[in-house]
Amino acid sequence: MRNVIPRLVLASLLALASLNASAGCPRIVSQSPYLTIALEWLGRGDCIVGVSRYDRRALPRTGGVIDPDGAAIEKLRPDLIVTSNWSDADTMELVTPPGARMLRLDGFDSVAGSDAVLRQLAEASRAPGGAERIESFRRARRARAESVRGLGQRALILSACSGSPYSFGRRHYVGDAFALAGFDVVETAPKIRHLRDGEEIPNIARLVERLKPAIVFSLSRETAAYCNAEIGTLPVRIVTLKGENFFHPGPRLLDGLEDLAEQMK
Repeated sequence: MRNVIPRLVLASLLALASLNASAGCPRIVSQSPYLTIALEWLGRGDCIVGVSRYDRRALPRTGGVIDPDGAAIEKLRPDLIVTSNWSDADTMELVTPPGARMLRLDGFDSVAGSDAVLRQLAEASRAPGGAERIESFRRARRARAESVRGLGQRALILSACSGSPYSFGRRHYVGDAFALAGFDVVETAPKIRHLRDGEEIPNIARLVERLKPAIVFSLSRETAAYCNAEIGTLPVRIVTLKGENFFHPGPRLLDGLEDLAEQMK
């Protein structure tokens, strides 16, 4: 009997600890890989119970941004669903189970916008120390951006290693990040300009001729088998950077800026 009571007390304490941990860690479904990355960075990766088909994590799949799988989501009993604002609001409402909260987030419009997304995720996921972590990240980002010393150079930022090439403007997160590093981003189109037959500017060579950059940054993808051959024929300096550090708004930008500073030395 003497041994039974301590064991019962220990079991009760363990059950209480498990309950408290569960209460502090909401069950999260992430419909966008960049939001998964941000949640992991906030220390909430263990709270994620389901991800979209595009995610690399080995977790139950819940469809895509455009076509979420309502049955799969309901089965996971989420407390919180986070998705890109590319998702249709009405569709997401339909697949959000009773009692769950749904957030549609952006972050692709600017660096400040990506900070807002981090703050929303930290608050919604109840990330311990989230505000302090974000502020520390902002300070580190500012320091790394200053170390790049873009010095007002006219810069064109391209993604030309997957499908049709496109360039980034100031009203996109990528363009804004390079402006933060001191470059004069020459793309005049808002957000993204697609380069293909039938468009005002159909290819990279014509774009360079029109905008006259001093330097072209080519953001490559890990999954790309090859890049557009036009890149190698341009009459300006070409710098290739790892695109994944820029394509996902948020903490990976620190690695991107560090790489950028190294390339600019």
